[in-house]
Amino acid sequence: MPRLIAVIGIRVPRLEINGRSATIEQVWELDLSNYGHFTAMQVRDRMTLGLDFHLARLDAATRELFGVGLESDRVRGYISHALADDTADASVRVNVFRSSSTDDVSVMVSVRPPAPPPAAAQRLQTVPYQRPLAHIKHAGGFGQSYYGGLAHGNGFDEALFIGPGGAVSEGSITNIGFIDGDSIVWPDAPALRGVMMQVLQRELSRMRMSWRYEAVHVADLASFAGAFVTNSHGMAAVASIDSLDLRTDARLMRSVTSALASAPYDVI
Repeated sequence: MPRLIAVIGIRVPRLEINGRSATIEQVWELDLSNYGHFTAMQVRDRMTLGLDFHLARLDAATRELFGVGLESDRVRGYISHALADDTADASVRVNVFRSSSTDDVSVMVSVRPPAPPPAAAQRLQTVPYQRPLAHIKHAGGFGQSYYGGLAHGNGFDEALFIGPGGAVSEGSITNIGFIDGDSIVWPDAPALRGVMMQVLQRELSRMRMSWRYEAVHVADLASFAGAFVTNSHGMAAVASIDSLDLRTDARLMRSVTSALASAPYDVI
């Protein structure tokens, strides 16, 4: 089982493009363009959760944005090379973009110190926003950064996006699940299918625990027996949404936590 608490021991930042150290000119070019997509993962003992979901996400988004596929072996090779021999634990981000100097897509891998899961239940602030092309983890994230920062400035841990008609969709950097009896409800709204969410759904199915997609509205929030959020850092219970305090069903929350803890790590 990979370590849950990692020791920071890497030189940062480590930045490579197509398996080579990035030049300042390449970084400048990338900084001038936000047309691309990415995925982010936590690496422990050179393994990560849901690697197949990460690779499928990168390939699908590359096909949609650039009209070509992205081979899984290529991505895995770049990640492994960027980790080098001295890095077992890290935060890894893989960006895909197209340089002006080539017709092929380029892959940038950044390696930073590992990040721990949230230490406490999260307080969410609802905000009126819906990401464009929400199913893609795209590079243009001004809106979500703005509202995430706004929530933090107001004393909350995360923003919760509310779309037309009061429909709940996702957080600025998280997915949200709600506890409804013995089942987990994920909002049926435009949102990114986060890798940690997909990992948890797979493990819930393996444990024969019920989950489903269903429309969730702000007016429905008080009817749930709790909520939790997931992202690449892990999972955390939700303590409140705006002024609504949520008392999470401890029994089911323990089962959900156990399901995620049982997920196997994949070797990169």
